[in-house]
Amino acid sequence: MKQPKVALAHEFLEQYGGAEKTFEEIAKIFPNSPVYTAKYNPKYMTEFIKSREIIYPKGLFNGLSSKLFFLFKMPTIFESFDYRKYDIVVSDGNTWNKGIITKPEQLHITYIHTPPRFLYKYSQETTKWEKPTLKPMYSYLSNALRIWDYVAAQRPDYILTNSENTRKRIKKFYGRDSKIIYPPVDVNVKSGSDLKKAVTPYFVAVGRLSRYKNFDLLIDTFNEIRFPLVIVGTGKEESKLKAKAKENIIFKGRASDEEKHQILENSVGLINPVVEEDFGIVPVEAMAHGKPVLAHRSGGHLETIVEGEDGMFFEEETVECLSQKLIEFDKAIKNRQFNHEKIKEHAQRFSRERFSNEFENFVREKWEEHQKNA
Repeated sequence: MKQPKVALAHEFLEQYGGAEKTFEEIAKIFPNSPVYTAKYNPKYMTEFIKSREIIYPKGLFNGLSSKLFFLFKMPTIFESFDYRKYDIVVSDGNTWNKGIITKPEQLHITYIHTPPRFLYKYSQETTKWEKPTLKPMYSYLSNALRIWDYVAAQRPDYILTNSENTRKRIKKFYGRDSKIIYPPVDVNVKSGSDLKKAVTPYFVAVGRLSRYKNFDLLIDTFNEIRFPLVIVGTGKEESKLKAKAKENIIFKGRASDEEKHQILENSVGLINPVVEEDFGIVPVEAMAHGKPVLAHRSGGHLETIVEGEDGMFFEEETVECLSQKLIEFDKAIKNRQFNHEKIKEHAQRFSRERFSNEFENFVREKWEEHQKNA
């Protein structure tokens, strides 16, 4: 059987977050494959990604920030890429990458982190479309894009996704079955003996400081209870959050992976207030340090956190509810109700190695089937 030629596609290589970390692990499986993307900013990419052949539309578009232009242009970018010389195309993202056009003899496998949140009424980072003057236009535009999104979702031969939560969304919105391969998480972290210890016990929260991440609820709760809290991350809401945070809350801003892991290691536990998390890499990163997690009872949290073993859940997005659960969580930690070694052991099921093995085996298996049916 001939060795297939593989091309890779990722929506945007302009910031380095969970989706980019997943893509990097995919790229390691196919070290000689070119990478197609809509936007590329090497400033925030790792040396590994920068060393690859990156193909993207250069010139005016890559610098434009117009949301309207962006939405209209994006479908055509991935549809216009020429993949005819490749046997397999592996794409990764949420929206536009699945619209790649391939021939019947080619194999297209896409990894969808979630159907686009902005099209299906899930909370999202930007809120500009909620302005009364823009709502009518956005309603028309989003309807047109939902039609395109459904059609595009029929094009890949196989769909992979990151959780049962997103598998259900894919079935609901696209009528497609998908296979779950949990995303890769850095679970092989340094032990506490290797790191400098913190003097004051504190809770930690990690993520982009955007509205849908619910950091405002977190600030209001810790303002009331006055437990120490360290926040890692930056975002559009940073100035507003800092302005209302009391002295028990410390903002660390953007942190390297090493700094982030040290902060997690020295914490007593993680608070993750996001509702309907697609998967949720940060809670698993905290668990890799043996730290329990207090999270909203929804989305990917239900697949990664075992209540009473790895952490606890809160139900309502209110200061009253989160405060009550936070006090219970703090008491459980002080009473040593969580087994740190068992939490670490549980986190291992989300390792990078496991992801790479499952992903590579899936592509190989489907290519062999594709060849037999050709």
